[in-house]
This record gives sequence, C-alpha cells and structure tokens, in this order.
Amino acid sequence: MPATPAPLADPCSPVDIDSDTASHAAALAEALRKRKGSDVPREIADAQDSLERRIRAHLARGRVTVTLTDNRYTMISVRRVAKERRYEVRLHAMFVDADPVITRALARYIADNDPIASRVLGDFIDQNAGHVRGRARRQPTQVIFTAGEHHDLREIYDELNARYFANKIDAAITWGQRTGRPRRRNSIKMGSYSVEDRLIRIHRSLDRAFVPRFFLAWIVFHEMLHQVHDIRVKNGRREFHSKEFLADEAMYEHYDQAKSWERRHLDALLTY
Repeated sequence: MPATPAPLADPCSPVDIDSDTASHAAALAEALRKRKGSDVPREIADAQDSLERRIRAHLARGRVTVTLTDNRYTMISVRRVAKERRYEVRLHAMFVDADPVITRALARYIADNDPIASRVLGDFIDQNAGHVRGRARRQPTQVIFTAGEHHDLREIYDELNARYFANKIDAAITWGQRTGRPRRRNSIKMGSYSVEDRLIRIHRSLDRAFVPRFFLAWIVFHEMLHQVHDIRVKNGRREFHSKEFLADEAMYEHYDQAKSWERRHLDALLTY
C-alpha cells in the first residue's frame, strides 16, 4: 500500500516570510526589475535553480523549470508539457526561500492542480502580498492557473498581446473554477474581465479537445479588448460593447470562423 502523503498545512494558518527571507525576496525582485533584455543575473539563476530542486523533491515524476518574476498580477503560472512530462513554472519572487510546506504545496499544485495545495498557496500569497510591487491596486486573491488539459491560456494571451496590442495589455489570465458533475446549462459566460483586478477568467468548458484554438483565442481577445475600451454610460445604462469595441473585435483574424463555429457547437459548450 502506498504511503499516505503528509498533510500540507492548516489552510487557515498564516504562513509568513521571516525578515531575512523577505530581504532576499525584495533584493531579487529589485534585480528582476532592473535586468535588461534576456540576460539572467547570476543571483536570479541561482535562486531559480534552488527553487527547482526543492520543488522537484516533492514530485513523483516529471521535470520542472522555474522562472522568477516580479509580476504584479500573476503569482503562479504553470504550463504543462504532457508528452515530455515537464512543467514550466513562473513564480513571483516571494516564493524564492519558501519553506518545505510551501514547496510541497507548489509541487502538488503544479502536477495535480490539488485544491488543498491551492488554498495553502492562496493563503501564503495573501499573507505576503506586501512583497508585490504596485500595491495601490487590489491584487487578485486567487492563484492563477493558465495551463489547462488541452489549451494553455498564457501562450494564447502572449501571442495575441504581441500581434494585436503591441504588448500593451497588462492583465492576468486564468481558467475559472472547476465545476461538479456535467450537466446541460441554459447559458454560459465563456469569459469575463475584472477591471479592479485586471484579471481575465475563461470558463473551463473551453478547455476540451473539441474546442479549436482559434475559437478560444477569440474569447481571450474579446476579454483583452475590455482593457482598451472603457465602459460608457448611455441613456442611463452601462454600455459594455460600444460600436468601437465591436469594430475592433471584428479585426480578429478568425472572427467569422469563430462565430460560425460557436453557432454550430453551442449545445456542446453548454453541456459541461
């Protein structure tokens, strides 16, 4: 009988960073802000290697590569490369000297999207949110997860941002929460954009094999446009999709194809 995994931690108990660790994290964050181009300073490379080793120790299989960031919105981003059993992980510098409870939670979250690990990491992020630059805006409290079973939101977002927005969109993106047993819905909100958090959420129904990438990219593109176009008040009502918004949306390369695919497959999307 396999050994029972050790408990992660009491999700209600704060897991904070001590002063020395906080100083190290702050120094690395400053180095990340000041670095130029693709060169990785030695201190950052060493910290990434160390964190990789500590996370790998808790993985039953697979390889992990860690990239440290000072991103204000995305504290954790994971890309799964299933065929190679490899995980590409972007972590905020606050994790650099995290204790074994947190590195074990990271491993379980990265490999299995474990819900208990997610809560432990969410608590850790909340307790140490002071290490995130730009605290004038409220930070999203959820852990960002971009890698789905069939589609990678970060990859799609980055491609769209470069192609259509000159990399000027500054937002986080994540899959929405998993739902329970599959059922037929009457409606579905495939994407949403939170102005306060600068956070795009995409419905899990779109992370399925039959959903083509060009359709999912259209939904992501639509939500990104909300950062370009302000919400207007017209005749006492809020106008989320102005004529200008709709004109820009039609600039998406596969716009007509995506709308046609949606009409033909809406019933399948509603059953999730």
